Amino acid sequence: MAVVTPFKGSTYNLNMLGSLENLVAPPYDVISDEEQEEYYRAHEFNVIRLILGRKRAGDSDWDNRYTRAAEHFNRWESEEIIVRADKPCMYLTSLTYDPGNGDPLRTRWGLIALVRIEEMDSGIILPHERTFSAHKDDRLKLMRACNAQFSQIFSLYEDGDNAVLKACRETANSEPDVAFEFRDGTKHQMWALQDMSLFKYISEIMSDKHIFIADGHHRYETALNYRNIMRPRYGRQGSDRSYEYVMMYLSNMNDEGLTILPTHRLVKKAPHFDPELFLEKAGEWFRIEAFPFSGEILARQCKEIKDGLEKAGLPDTAIAFFHYKSDRYYLLSLKPGAREELGADLHPSLRKLDVVVLSRFILQKSLGFRKEELDDSEIIGYQSNMTASVSQVLSGRFQMAFLMNPTRIEQVKEIAGNSLVMPRKSTFFYPKILTGLVLNKIDPDEIIQRP
Repeated sequence: MAVVTPFKGSTYNLNMLGSLENLVAPPYDVISDEEQEEYYRAHEFNVIRLILGRKRAGDSDWDNRYTRAAEHFNRWESEEIIVRADKPCMYLTSLTYDPGNGDPLRTRWGLIALVRIEEMDSGIILPHERTFSAHKDDRLKLMRACNAQFSQIFSLYEDGDNAVLKACRETANSEPDVAFEFRDGTKHQMWALQDMSLFKYISEIMSDKHIFIADGHHRYETALNYRNIMRPRYGRQGSDRSYEYVMMYLSNMNDEGLTILPTHRLVKKAPHFDPELFLEKAGEWFRIEAFPFSGEILARQCKEIKDGLEKAGLPDTAIAFFHYKSDRYYLLSLKPGAREELGADLHPSLRKLDVVVLSRFILQKSLGFRKEELDDSEIIGYQSNMTASVSQVLSGRFQMAFLMNPTRIEQVKEIAGNSLVMPRKSTFFYPKILTGLVLNKIDPDEIIQRP
């Protein structure tokens, strides 16, 4: 059973600091070096100093980005820059954003709470993507230095009646405790809820649900590793010590505000690449159509590609291909029966994924990349915006782009429900959850009181 409970969240002291807009940041793993510096300049108390501190030439075991993050966090607490709630809370949030392509604004609702950490094979909390050791090592060093969770794990659950979020919205005050517009144009509201009868109701509803990790797989596994380190030191105490829990943002899988963007693949350089030979090889598995491409009015041309890709992808997998100095782009539609040639080693659920088709038939068999090379950032890049993807090929930064349709939420459910994992960067749940709305301080001696 999933255990969902309130907690004493730590939040910025807005009586002292005003608005959150210059204090929050996206998750660490989507922040570029240039953006890191921008967030440093945005405010002296921006959360970037906690989640992605600067490296220094003289870093050592006792003075590094992790120890400096702990120093900032402790000082901000002592100076009441960050204050901890005196009672357990759950935090209702709304996020209004532009999904693009001329569609109307959408609002996604979510609830920030603690969820008890479960083993990866428990069948209660379900991942759907691969993780990598380097990222987990980095986050574990930060968590051990600070004894805190700074970012929520974005998770989903099924609630056809929307009972959980409906009850939260009925309980919340008419005016939010926090309201601001972030630099990317997204609008955010948050309410701190302290109704114990509501928490009991939520806990009961969630107890028989599966929780799907949408974004933050590395952070979840880091929390599990941290818990395993803490247990020998402090014991389990009935599984309710604070380190047995992880902070999550929980959203209804059926929420109309939920958006999954595609993650397009960019190739920096394919060895011995010849466009004609590549298309001939790919033709074994795909029907290939060529369309003119001039590079003028790029947004309009990318809209044409997107519309054609969506239409072709309705019955089966479709992938658009564009390469440097080309005057055309190509639409590759999977031939009937070709999916059976993906390999007997693949579960039927994985065979349905466009990213698996791309990996096996195009990147490996047609371009000749080894499987391990597909995880090399010096070879493969990722981008959720089609116009940005094509622009990077036009500029020569990348040699070619493979443009994708988004993975469907039904596929995420099926993969996770079968205890399988997708290739990395198979999904991009948009927008990301901002870091800095609520932080979770971990006191090893604290016992979490369930509703």
